[in-house]
Amino acid sequence: MTTHAAGSESYVLFELAGATYALRSDDILQLEMVGEPTPVPNAPSWVAGVVSVRGQVIPAVSLRERFGFERGRWDLRSRLLVVRTGGRTVGLIVDSARAFARIAAEEILPVPEGVAGLSGRYLRGIAQRGERLLLVIDVPELLITEASAEESAAEGESPAPASAATPS
Repeated sequence: MTTHAAGSESYVLFELAGATYALRSDDILQLEMVGEPTPVPNAPSWVAGVVSVRGQVIPAVSLRERFGFERGRWDLRSRLLVVRTGGRTVGLIVDSARAFARIAAEEILPVPEGVAGLSGRYLRGIAQRGERLLLVIDVPELLITEASAEESAAEGESPAPASAATPS
């Protein structure tokens, strides 16, 4: 784990639909430019397809669509954040990745109750930097629910509700 004397961790800040999100640097294997994903039949709409990253074929997830936003256009600023957790490697397509920041655990506030719906469950919390709010992503939760939807698609079923994807 990347820590600092004050107990803070390094985060990559990225933009998505006009908001700033933060992802622990330790959760990111690499940052790539976004190529055109190869579509996969019967995949959930938020799975843009598969991409080859340094010889490994991985699913590419449009975080815009995963979080319920309309699909944006990928351009030269768009990035693929390659993350790995629980033995799964996935590419997360974001509008842009722009900076690094150190965030202490005590700076991350709980997600407000009214936001704790489907997309809120992917948030570890919210940190504030000046006037800007940073939505901190919970990668394991994102990939757990992503995995259950992929399995449902492979079986020809509708994706399971997020509550069914989380172990009790």
